[in-house]
Amino acid sequence: MMKKVFLCEFIHPDAYAYLKANAEIISSWERFGEADAVIDRNFKMTAERMDQGKCLKVIGVHGTGTDDIDLEAARQRGIQVFSVPHQNAQSVAEMNVALMLTLGRKIFLADRMLRNKPDQEGGNLFAKLQGTEFHEKILGLIGVGDISKRTAMICQQGFGMQVIGWSRHLSDEEAKVLNVEKCQTMDAVFERADVIVIGLSLESSTRRLIGMEQFIKMKPGAILINSTRGAILDEKALYDALKSGTVSGAACDVFEEEPVAKDHPLLSLDNFIGTPHLGANTDEALKRVGMAVVQGVLERLNN
Repeated sequence: MMKKVFLCEFIHPDAYAYLKANAEIISSWERFGEADAVIDRNFKMTAERMDQGKCLKVIGVHGTGTDDIDLEAARQRGIQVFSVPHQNAQSVAEMNVALMLTLGRKIFLADRMLRNKPDQEGGNLFAKLQGTEFHEKILGLIGVGDISKRTAMICQQGFGMQVIGWSRHLSDEEAKVLNVEKCQTMDAVFERADVIVIGLSLESSTRRLIGMEQFIKMKPGAILINSTRGAILDEKALYDALKSGTVSGAACDVFEEEPVAKDHPLLSLDNFIGTPHLGANTDEALKRVGMAVVQGVLERLNN
């Protein structure tokens, strides 16, 4: 008898086809209780939901983080939980650089102004759209995992940027290999960097770790990029810092609550870019992640 896998979200067509050939796919919540395994992209797996899955043995996370899973509840119920890290790192790193360029060159603002009667701007158009180049600027990494390392490599090789970083796990030897200057404190990165990229996982110790205390240390003109987890930033403090000019600009691909509300205060600011968690949303990354999580689910069920 084929195993039953609950899947109610989009995955790459190749991964879907492979899963369909090797398991029965359930997509209706009314049949959730029949599922032997779940593939989870964006919904929360609470203890209550696990109790509804009376046959549940495996939860496969379509991505890196497991912060949407109640891991203790899964452990108590004997449910295996796994994620597929590193598969989407290149795409997210490229997203970091795309946001950096879009923000630094004010491409998003230029597009808005062109669509909104540019003739009325007169001679102020180019003054408002004056940007910055990143050649030989300082890239600051908060967290130096796979995504941050790839971001650093692109910025080093493509823009000749100097890279500094802070991480609880970065050794002196690894920093030397990466050509990253290791900072002893997170604040040191905020004080020196022209571009700050957040690369931390979401844990109790990192929730709203970064707020006004860090923002006021940033250099004039420095920008902030976050494509990992929205809850790492204090969004209210970020809004206040952007509104007052304490922070020159920021771009977030992630928010504390997703999908983000249309009336979110940050979306009202001209020096802020928001995108709906697109970092890993490339054909290449989706195929790697999708195949890895499907194969991981099937291997665990068959064993």
